Amino acid sequence: MWWRSASFIMDRHNNDAAPKLDSSLSITPPSATTTTTQSSIPNPNPNPNPTISAYYQTRAAHHGVVTSDWLAQAQAAVGQEPEPEVRPDPDKPFSVIDEFNNWRKQPHLAEAVAAIRALAAVIRYSQASTMMQLEIELKKASDSLKSWDTTSISLTAGCDLFMRYVTRTSALEYEVFNSAKSRLIERAEKFGEISYKARKIIAMLSQDFIFDGCTILVHGFSRVVFEVLKLAAQNKKLFRVFCTEGRPDRTGLRLSNDLAKLDVPVKLVIDSAVAYSMDEVDMVFVGADGVVESGGIINMMGTYQIALVAHSMNKPVYVAAESYKFARLYPLDQKDLAPALRPIDFGVPIPSKVEVESSARDYTPPQYLTLLFTDLGVLTPSVVSDELIQLYL
Repeated sequence: MWWRSASFIMDRHNNDAAPKLDSSLSITPPSATTTTTQSSIPNPNPNPNPTISAYYQTRAAHHGVVTSDWLAQAQAAVGQEPEPEVRPDPDKPFSVIDEFNNWRKQPHLAEAVAAIRALAAVIRYSQASTMMQLEIELKKASDSLKSWDTTSISLTAGCDLFMRYVTRTSALEYEVFNSAKSRLIERAEKFGEISYKARKIIAMLSQDFIFDGCTILVHGFSRVVFEVLKLAAQNKKLFRVFCTEGRPDRTGLRLSNDLAKLDVPVKLVIDSAVAYSMDEVDMVFVGADGVVESGGIINMMGTYQIALVAHSMNKPVYVAAESYKFARLYPLDQKDLAPALRPIDFGVPIPSKVEVESSARDYTPPQYLTLLFTDLGVLTPSVVSDELIQLYL
C-alpha cells in the first residue's frame, strides 16, 4: 500500500485547506452480523426480462467504517456541494424498493449508493418501538434490495457494509430507543454522505499518477474513471485517451463522446486492437463492478485480456473503485462468477444451433493489477484483504 489515507496528497494540493491526518489513521472494524439465505425471500421487483441481468438493464442509466476526522477531510477534499434530494410521496405507504428506484433515477448516483440512501430512509420512517424490531425491519429491507438483482456485486456489498456500519455498536443497547434511533439515522446519513463523495475522493487521489503527455487506455464506460479524467482535464493536464469500443453494448462510445466535450484528445479503438495499440499507451485505467478478497477485480468483459496485454508489455494497470464495491468473494477462475447476462447483437441472424457467450463480465487476478484507487486510499492488490477484514469483521 502506498498511501494509507488521502491526507498526503490533499496537503500537497490544498496546503492548509484540510487538516493533516496521522499516517496511522485506522478504520474501526464493526463486528460481524449474521447472514440469511436470500432464496427464501420473494423478489419484490422481479426482472421483467430474466434473460438479461437487471444490473445490465440499468447500468447505462444509472463503508467502510470511518472516523470523524476522515469525514471532515473528505468534505474538505470535495467541497460542500449540495446532494440530490428525493422526497417520498406522502400519500403512498413507504416501500424500500420504491425509495431505491427513486434514488436510482439520479443520473450520477451509483446503484449501491441509491440502496444506501433507501436503507437510511427505512430507519427514518420506521414505526418500530424497539431496537430489535428496527434491526429486523432493516435486515428485511436489505435482503429485499439484494434480491432485486442478485448479480450486482456492488449492490450486495453496499447493503452489507451499511448494515455493519449502522447497527453494529453495543452502545445502542443501553440507550433510550428514541435517542438510539436518532443515532442510527445520524450514522446512516454519514455513511451515505461518504459513499456519495467517494468518486470525487478517488479522482483527487489519482491525479499525481497522470502526467503531461501521457496516453491512457480505458475500457468501456466507468463513471469513476470518467471523474478521474475529468478532474485531470480541469487541472489543465495534457493527455490523450484511447477508448475501447466496449462491445457489445458499446459503452466506450459514450465515454469518448463525454471526453470530447471536455476537449480531451480521444481515439476510439476497437476491442480487438488493444494489443496493436498498447505500445502507444503509458497506463491503463479501468473501473470495477466489484473488488474481491484476493485483490482482483470483477469488471465488464474484456478487462482481463486488456490487463494480460498490458502486463506482458510492462504497462501499469490502475483500478478506480469505491470501497462499497469491496465484496466477500474469492473467485478462483472465470467460471466461479455468478452469471450476469447481457444482450448481444451481431448485426446478422445467428443460427439457433450456435451457442453465444453472453456473460457480462470477467475476473482479473491481482497479479495483473498495479494499484487500486479507492476512497480508503491508494492500495496495492495485496492490501485489499486487510481492508476487507477491517470493513466486515
